[in-house]
Amino acid sequence: MDDVAIVILNYNGKTFLEQFLPSVLANAEGFPVYVADNNSTDDSLAFLQKRFSSVRLIHLPINLGYAGGYNAALKQIEARFYLLLNSDVEVSPNWLTPLLALMKSNSRIAACQPKLRDFKNPRLFEYAGAAGGYIDYLGYPFCRGRLFDTGEDDRHQYDDAREIFWATGACMLVRSDVFHRLDGFDPRFFAHMEEIDWCWRAKNAGYQIWYCPDSVVFHVGGGTLHKSNPHKTFLNYRNSLAMLYKNLPEGHVFLNLMIRLVLDGLSGLRFLASGHWRDTLAILKAHFTFYSWLPYLRKQRNALADLRKNRITHREIYPHSIIWQYFVKGKKTFGELPKVENNPNL
Repeated sequence: MDDVAIVILNYNGKTFLEQFLPSVLANAEGFPVYVADNNSTDDSLAFLQKRFSSVRLIHLPINLGYAGGYNAALKQIEARFYLLLNSDVEVSPNWLTPLLALMKSNSRIAACQPKLRDFKNPRLFEYAGAAGGYIDYLGYPFCRGRLFDTGEDDRHQYDDAREIFWATGACMLVRSDVFHRLDGFDPRFFAHMEEIDWCWRAKNAGYQIWYCPDSVVFHVGGGTLHKSNPHKTFLNYRNSLAMLYKNLPEGHVFLNLMIRLVLDGLSGLRFLASGHWRDTLAILKAHFTFYSWLPYLRKQRNALADLRKNRITHREIYPHSIIWQYFVKGKKTFGELPKVENNPNL
């Protein structure tokens, strides 16, 4: 069994593989590199076989998305740790060693992430992970170094290793036995929020998620689905509601979802006022899809009851509304957010 398997999920990403795979192979530190192909319709597989013969290929017969694709691929790989890596990430020298050292220092750490900076503007923290992920009590995700569309310059203000709420799926080192014990990602999510949902389940099970600043990678972002695409809006809103329903502690589900219903409606009106009516329709579709999922989600919630027991709150869930702080109070950076008393992680 390998100590680490570096696993890149690919869908029509030949251009990114050609650009970024050499940096991964040059800095793989002797560990095997896998590319799991989600039945690409470009010539990714033929290209890999011709140009990168050392890469181990896994061909999935249909496109299962990020969640289902990784679930299927990782069942075929034996390793103590999986390094899940997007195809549009450029790694730097000595990126893997600090992540692995952190994981091995504490068996309670289920997953960790590096510092993510923007490939196009390397001074900036990158949208999908930055310096570690958090959510507020209504399920809105944010990061140290990035609140909504505001990204900060990396001035070494977030160079402390610390426990976080979620690690980015763009580059995440995960303990394989914990990944499988928690049944991997929710395949219904397809893409977006699946890593946050998995991290929440891991924390409910008593594990920790960490950020490692000594490892730095550079992420393009939106390589498969650009953030302006209404389908991305649909996936994010649908999956966020599903995640809340599955993981919120008893007594919080109804009220939190009712507040989300109002806030999502306001978000839809904001999109409409700015001329992005397709995003408004995507939010409506997300809610109706969520309602149709309730029988499935109710079974999942019941199955996760033992994990939620005695795990009512987590320190890394922000008890204020990040929407209110950002859009009403004008708090544009993580450091400007009102602190939570006696909580070093917020």
